[in-house]
Amino acid sequence: MGGAVSDTGDFGRRLHGLRVDAGISQEELAHAAGVSVRALSNLERGRSRGPQRRTVQALAAALGLDAPTATALERSASLGRPRTSGGPTTEPSDGPALRHTLTLPRDLHDFTARGPALARLLSLVERTDPAHPPVAVICGQPGLGKTAFAVHAAHTLAPHFPDGQLHLDLRGMAAQPAPPQEALAKLLAALGVAEQMVPRDLEDRAGLFRSLAATRRLLLLLDNAVDENQLRPLLPGTGTCLTLVTSRSSLTALEAVHRVELSLLRREEAVELLTRIVGVERVSHEAQATRDLADLCGRLPLALRIAGQRLAARPHESLGKLAAQLDREERRLDTLQAGDLRVRAAFALSYRQLDTPSRLLLRRCALAAGPDLSPETAALLAGIPVRDAGLRLEELCDRGLLQADATAERYRLHDLLKLFAAEQSTAEDDPATRDEALDRTARWMLARATTAALHFDAERHSTPAGDPDPATSPAGRDQARAWLEAERDQWLAALHHALTVGRYRQVLDAAEAMHWFSDLTQHWQQWTAVFQHGTDAARALGSQHEEATQLNYLAWAQNRCAHNPYAALEAADAALAVARACGDPLQTGWALGYGAGALRRLGRTDEAIARLHAAAACHRDNPSTSGRLAELTTLNALGETLREHGRADQALEHHLYGLEICDQGISGQAPHLLALFHAVTLQHLGNDYAALDRWQEAETPLRRAWDTFEEMAMPGWSGPAQLELGRVLRQLDRLGEARTALAAALHTLTEHHHPLQSEAAAELHALDRAHG
Repeated sequence: MGGAVSDTGDFGRRLHGLRVDAGISQEELAHAAGVSVRALSNLERGRSRGPQRRTVQALAAALGLDAPTATALERSASLGRPRTSGGPTTEPSDGPALRHTLTLPRDLHDFTARGPALARLLSLVERTDPAHPPVAVICGQPGLGKTAFAVHAAHTLAPHFPDGQLHLDLRGMAAQPAPPQEALAKLLAALGVAEQMVPRDLEDRAGLFRSLAATRRLLLLLDNAVDENQLRPLLPGTGTCLTLVTSRSSLTALEAVHRVELSLLRREEAVELLTRIVGVERVSHEAQATRDLADLCGRLPLALRIAGQRLAARPHESLGKLAAQLDREERRLDTLQAGDLRVRAAFALSYRQLDTPSRLLLRRCALAAGPDLSPETAALLAGIPVRDAGLRLEELCDRGLLQADATAERYRLHDLLKLFAAEQSTAEDDPATRDEALDRTARWMLARATTAALHFDAERHSTPAGDPDPATSPAGRDQARAWLEAERDQWLAALHHALTVGRYRQVLDAAEAMHWFSDLTQHWQQWTAVFQHGTDAARALGSQHEEATQLNYLAWAQNRCAHNPYAALEAADAALAVARACGDPLQTGWALGYGAGALRRLGRTDEAIARLHAAAACHRDNPSTSGRLAELTTLNALGETLREHGRADQALEHHLYGLEICDQGISGQAPHLLALFHAVTLQHLGNDYAALDRWQEAETPLRRAWDTFEEMAMPGWSGPAQLELGRVLRQLDRLGEARTALAAALHTLTEHHHPLQSEAAAELHALDRAHG
């Protein structure tokens, strides 16, 4: 049909006349053209004078216009579209011109790593669905280089977006983040909408932005977003735009987005970044110092860049000098600044966004021992209920200030962030209040650790009492072990704290409770500290019997856990002197046995054998249950020493006698403890047979011993047994089984830093060389 309005004049007036001539309402035209009634009303009233070409074409089709009238309508629309100053209209084929007001920041020529994350974004671009334009949220803790990565990604992906790339800082860390109305005004201006044409209310601005974005292939970089409410109005609804969002918050409530969570750089990536900034020559001359710098910066990109920029500005300064400065924790954050780049300032921005209780919780998390902590520890340190602590810890994770463990309910502070939080604690918390929090936590932790360890006491036949919170206390050995392992750093710190403040009985009770549990975890070198604290506490209390006992535990730990026979002999000799002074036959026998173990490792075999004979006689004269266990242990050690001294036949006699004791049973002892002693004796028997070249007889006892250690989850025991089994299988010419056993032994021994790992490697190498 034709139009009653001339070819000249205002677009809105022309459109209104065409609609009236057609005899249809605004609602009917809006529905037919696929635009909102509000948008159509704004066009007719002149509030939006330069609609996109596609919108005009949709309106013309809905009105049934002939070609000349449609062309005239498009011409009047084009007159309302913005022009560049002093030149012709430069709008893209389907809309207003893109104004270069929100251009991308410059890319970094030395940008390093993040290849997988960039590949994920490229994959989004290549499979874009116009019905669901992709939004990628780039999140992570302060200092990870979220903006640098987003800018690098935007420059890399720019060829895929010919209609332009826009960068907008949403000022998420400022006291007044950018309101979405303001952000939309800037985006609309960049898309060519004249200021007087920008709608006033948020909904209209968002609708106009979505309609413009729907027909363009744009890359939007919305940097430093504060929350979901700020972002939602800024996201395209349809089309082929890609939106990159950076935020220190994880924006967990934002629907249907792709998350790119940046992590710390790997060590080699951190070294590469330093190399690109500082130069290959300087790094090659100080390779170890460069690796040290990477570690001291916590592999945090911001810290690495600051360190690199400092060095680049001082070409004659050694990398080792800066590493030495950073090695001093009290000066590390002071050192990590270069110009306006400061690690401390980056952390402070996020810290200031927290409410008062969350700030307190973050500061108290820095007081926790070890690399991570549980909600219970955080609650104790902050003096709040566990439920509240758990909720706030999750919030701190969402804000990038903590990292949650992938499988357990535990949380970790980055090393540099922990230093920052500790600084804030010193500056903001009253020292007496902070000390009270540490003492409260230590009391609770040590009480629970003591109770949990008593689950493993072979002489206890009832559920241990004394847990500070019975409702949540570990139930049974499995839960007790899981708790003791997870909270090892916390209760060890609590033990040290209790000794420092003079709570000697609590220290001694805890160390005694740990005795049986330590047998299951002898790969922990920390047992030397536990039993040294127990020794110190016993001395402070003036209890010679307990002092001798703790000294013997200490000798065991130095021998079996720290592999330090000199310290073990010193502790055993001290235990022997104290035990004899107080007339304690059981501890006298143990001291003789532990001293023998140290002497054997020192190569003083004859002395070791003499002490073991004396120890066995001492225990044989002790009719108590404890004496029988001690005799069995001593017989096993005596036989082992004789075998290593070339007297395997005598060793076999002692171990067969020990097996008789196991088979007869020991009254009052827990089945699991007898099973452990039985397995140890079988292991010795297998090795005796092997030493006598009785290989067929050696296999079965070694395999049974290894099965028991595996079942009891005792890697410090199962690794050596598997190594010994591998040797036997090799002698039996069962090479495939031997290789499997030796490889597994090497893995276990290496993982737990056992000194036999070199022997396992040598056995595996010899097998490969001989039968490769």
